[in-house]
Amino acid sequence: MSQEFVLHIGREALLTALMLAAPALIIGLAVGLAVSVFQATTQIQEQTLTFVPKIVAVLLSLLIFGSWMLTILVSFTSNLFTGLSTLVR
Repeated sequence: MSQEFVLHIGREALLTALMLAAPALIIGLAVGLAVSVFQATTQIQEQTLTFVPKIVAVLLSLLIFGSWMLTILVSFTSNLFTGLSTLVR
């Protein structure tokens, strides 16, 4: 097992984690920005107004992108297990 192989596995793991987290984070960011603009224009400073829409948006994004996320994760795990024979040597 060489250093390049270990770095490749680490790089693929980080990219996979970023790909899995990106949809929920981007949608949460967009909803948070929209709620902040709404609060600034209406001068409503309710604390629950910032959290509840973000939680709902992230849960909906997980429902929408969940199958795609699972496919990416299964593909990464499958590639890792198929390359396991080269790690054992």
